[in-house]
Amino acid sequence: MIVTEKVKTNQSMHKRTLRLMGNRFEISVAADNADLAEAHIDSAVTEISRIEKLLTTFSDDSQTNEINRNAGIQPVKVDEEVFDLIARSLKISSLTQGAFDITYGSIDKSLWNFDVNMKQLPDAETARKSVRLINYRNVIMDAENTTVFLKEGGMRIGFGGIGKGYAADRAKQVLKERGVLSGVVNASGDLTTWGVQPDGKKWTIGIVNPDSVNEIFSYMDISDLAVATSGNYEKFVMIDGKKYSHTINPRTGLPVTGIKSVTIITTNAEIADAMATPVMIMGIYVGLDMINQMKNIEAIIIDDNNNLYTSNNINLK
Repeated sequence: MIVTEKVKTNQSMHKRTLRLMGNRFEISVAADNADLAEAHIDSAVTEISRIEKLLTTFSDDSQTNEINRNAGIQPVKVDEEVFDLIARSLKISSLTQGAFDITYGSIDKSLWNFDVNMKQLPDAETARKSVRLINYRNVIMDAENTTVFLKEGGMRIGFGGIGKGYAADRAKQVLKERGVLSGVVNASGDLTTWGVQPDGKKWTIGIVNPDSVNEIFSYMDISDLAVATSGNYEKFVMIDGKKYSHTINPRTGLPVTGIKSVTIITTNAEIADAMATPVMIMGIYVGLDMINQMKNIEAIIIDDNNNLYTSNNINLK
């Protein structure tokens, strides 16, 4: 279903919401009429679906699962697109000192259900053992043959921390190539924007209140930027009155505490998606120090006491 919003110029905004990659996608485009908007959005959906087939771990014949099946056995030849995404992921792992790691799929999930049945955390030694196979350095890349090899049996990669952002970027690119001058691709809160609204205004995005997901903590006006948020309000468990996020620190095997949400603003959705979780894992001061040393990227952090921290160049309303 496309929803048309009235605006001041001869173009209007057209929006479709649907489920892709296991997430709620909302694709908005400026177009002269609804039929043209339908065709534009169809092309974006086709591109996102194509990427999902490459990256999913829920289909036996995906290239991701082929890599995982052959962990500790042999390298797997993959499409150049998949190879390049893995290579970029490993660079982010290096940059974040392993706080971002696509081998997180190797975690022993039997310890973590984050539901009402979870009454206590595992002890420190058990937790560390649960993450022993998480190590991006054990992903061996062969650029000449475009193969990927996981060194240890039982290792698994997954793109949950970067795939939505990559898909949003690709959908945006497809739409721009079709001549769509402005729009938004929102992948369950990880979104990318380009152009301006037909009335000439920038896109206004809201930073969600971690204590009430239907309320907005603050606003920003953006154009040609991407935004992603990682928060403990999505999935968590309360133990002895303390909230534990579903985000697991790959070094300790224990849930992250102290931060309610991290929002990243940068030039593309892939980077925004990939950087939100590691800042949460690294903590307020180390995370902001890293962001402040990088170009064209900003962060907003809300801690457990609702204190707001931002990187150097943020302008909030």
